Amino acid sequence: MQLSKKYNPHEVEDKWYATWMKNKFFNSKPNPDKEPYTIVIPPPNVTGVLHMGHMLNNTLQDVLIRKARMQGFEACWVPGTDHASIATEAKVVAKLKEEGIDKNDLTRDEFLAHAWEWKEKHGGIILEQLKKLGASCDWDRTKFTMDDDLSESVIKVFVDLHKKGKVYRGVRMVNWDPQAKTAVSDEEVMYKEVQSKLYYVNYKIEGEDGHVTIATTRPETILGDTAVCVNPHDERFRHLKGKKVIVPLVNRVVPVIADEYVDMEFGTGCLKITPAHDLNDYEIGIKHNLESIDIFNDNGTINEQGGVFVGEDRFKARKLAAKQLAADGCLHKVEDYVNKVGFSERTDAVIEPKLSMQWFLEMKDLSKPALKNVMDDTIQLVPAKFKNIYRHWMENVKDWCISRQLWWGHRIPAYYLPNSNEYVVAETAEEALELARQKTGNPDLQIEDLRQDEDVLDTWCSSWLWPISVFDGIRHPGNEDINYYYPTNVLVTAPEILFFWVARMIIAGYEYRGELPFKDVYLTGIVRDAKRRKMSKSLGNSPDPLDLIKEYGADGVRTGMLFSSPAGNDLLFDIKLCEQGRNFSNKIWNAFRLVKGWEVKDNVAPEIGSDEVAIEWIEARVNQAIVEMEDHFSKYRISDALMTLYKLIWSDFCSWYLESIKPDFEKPIDSITYEKTIGIFETLMKLAHPFMPFITEEIWHELKDRDERECIMVSEWPKVGKFNDAIVMKADKAFEVVANIRNIRQQKQISPKEQLSVFARVENIDDYYPVTKLIWKLANIADFDVVNEKVENAVSFHVGADEWYLPLNQEIDHEQEVKIIEEEIVYMQGFLNGVRKKLSNERFVQNAPEKVVALEKKKMEDSEKRIASLQEKLKHLKSMI
Repeated sequence: MQLSKKYNPHEVEDKWYATWMKNKFFNSKPNPDKEPYTIVIPPPNVTGVLHMGHMLNNTLQDVLIRKARMQGFEACWVPGTDHASIATEAKVVAKLKEEGIDKNDLTRDEFLAHAWEWKEKHGGIILEQLKKLGASCDWDRTKFTMDDDLSESVIKVFVDLHKKGKVYRGVRMVNWDPQAKTAVSDEEVMYKEVQSKLYYVNYKIEGEDGHVTIATTRPETILGDTAVCVNPHDERFRHLKGKKVIVPLVNRVVPVIADEYVDMEFGTGCLKITPAHDLNDYEIGIKHNLESIDIFNDNGTINEQGGVFVGEDRFKARKLAAKQLAADGCLHKVEDYVNKVGFSERTDAVIEPKLSMQWFLEMKDLSKPALKNVMDDTIQLVPAKFKNIYRHWMENVKDWCISRQLWWGHRIPAYYLPNSNEYVVAETAEEALELARQKTGNPDLQIEDLRQDEDVLDTWCSSWLWPISVFDGIRHPGNEDINYYYPTNVLVTAPEILFFWVARMIIAGYEYRGELPFKDVYLTGIVRDAKRRKMSKSLGNSPDPLDLIKEYGADGVRTGMLFSSPAGNDLLFDIKLCEQGRNFSNKIWNAFRLVKGWEVKDNVAPEIGSDEVAIEWIEARVNQAIVEMEDHFSKYRISDALMTLYKLIWSDFCSWYLESIKPDFEKPIDSITYEKTIGIFETLMKLAHPFMPFITEEIWHELKDRDERECIMVSEWPKVGKFNDAIVMKADKAFEVVANIRNIRQQKQISPKEQLSVFARVENIDDYYPVTKLIWKLANIADFDVVNEKVENAVSFHVGADEWYLPLNQEIDHEQEVKIIEEEIVYMQGFLNGVRKKLSNERFVQNAPEKVVALEKKKMEDSEKRIASLQEKLKHLKSMI
């Protein structure tokens, strides 16, 4: 069959993905003869479609799982989706609105029927898109956080924690999202700097002509003021002790109280206290036994307790309040002011601090093992710089508000007794009824007499169990799957959910399995555009990943994403990265076509010397690269591992090796060299497979006649063999010689077909042996000799401290040669300064491997010799001008 001139990813990708699926290569079962390697996918929202962050995250996971599978591990990558309470409910409400249906006109069950219908229609889109990327998940294990088994696990944990006294219910100040009409946790509040106004408002002192001035950014909350507070050490307000003031707009008389919380330097030094709508005011209110007046409805409009502006949105009420204060003569002045305002991470609505009856999980004691085991590196965060951020959060952890005022989600299993706020907590309604009968002493109580709590649990209450619940380890803690696959090996996720999710999974792991949920946490960077903005649809700066795959192929996009994505550092995405990835695929394909296009003959002898040397060198170089890649993989430097492979294939194999063994035009290649080359190509494809699964599978089956079950994805990962470091170093020098000779040919317009004579003044000719044979072939050298003196009327160049000469039958432009040498001296001095700087860094010298330090010292020594030799040559040339 004739090979296509250009690699066509569209023909290849669907074909091989279908083959892998058909043969169940992604599937995993507990195997006592193999060590497991487990990854659980960070479940994307069921509302989601593939974006650039998913592309990066899932490519990294697929690289790790494919490599582990080839290494002989029982590799299991569990996919799934998250029910995403707030986001999904918002989508369903919007859909219903388009159909002319108001959620408030539906019963809970009717609404949930619509929600499940929406989920079944849209919920699997993102997982299907991941298949286009090449994700090798065990799709038979796909989980959804509201599957029956996972839901039962969530409820079981809630009941258990309630029995342990960790779950409690109470009125607390919470972060209220008026758009979603639910509480959200502290971690779901994003703070942004906004341009605000600072309003200076006069509060009249009761029974006097005087007033106090208070600065506020939220004049609408004046409606809920129940005190004015000053610092007890502030001499300016000593006269207010024991007095009262009149709240503007509502004419409420409230006390003046003293508390050291007040910052004497901020504003006027006098603070209005609104216990129902500010967390700090709430704490002061409790301390001073103040009344709390909640002036907001759940949707952020003013309620009856506000007294004025009833029914108006809070932001409109702010403008109305400022206008009325001015009309009443109470507005002293208004200033521009920049402050930080909390926004809901889910809806982008401005958060409203609000007193609300909620369910909470006590975190202080639960979180202790999760802090200890990250700090002592039992669980490793990669990169480690996130440890300090993690520690700060865990040492200051607050109780988790776990209830949400929604219908889509896991309904809280608390059942209220008839005509009472007392409740029982149970896994099922039947169990709740039994507990209720015991609690009331009423054996005639029926299920219908109980009222289940209306709220659902925070989405993260299911996600924090994910590494356990996907293996059914909560309901059946001793089952085969959980005992085999848990703990998992690595979690690949984004730093922004380090606390939302990662910390909580660690907490759950120690609480319910007594051990860590994963050994390593690889924290990716954020994908940003060239202006360092986070990629998002709203900014219009995020390409559609599927469009990228159509244009550049899945392998091109995968490698493009990984070329510049070091762990924990943001990826500045440029479409050129995908072009580079596609070019890499084309380079590999063209090399494959070249090799397969050669005529092979058994009775042809290998080219004397050069072929054997080339094979010995490339085999050593491949083994050296495997060592480098394994080191990078062990430290989760996936981008560096790819770059090692990229250089190995593009430069070493394609540019040097294939040219070294390429037969002359229309001449055959000997079968020994050919078979060795095919074997090397196979090894390279194995190393590339985790990064580029599709093209490597296609070439794997073209290199040799193979059955469809003999796939590269289930072949054995290359092992490091014995290799000679010295030949690699010698070849590096040899290729530098060749590159210099080719540059001179180009500068002097000498045909590559014209054979040249070369002389070398070298410290040790053995530094080049036996790769000198490659120099002669690649540089087309006819004669060579080692000399002790300079060669006159020759163009020269340096390789390290060695000087090479090419006598030319043409006049040498000495002035041009001087210019070239001066430029090279400047370059070498810059290079030498860089090496010296590195060696003067004590941390580098102490922490870098001995081999690396020795190499840097050798670079410094060679550079010094080369500069000295260049300066000597420069002096000689100048004397000839």
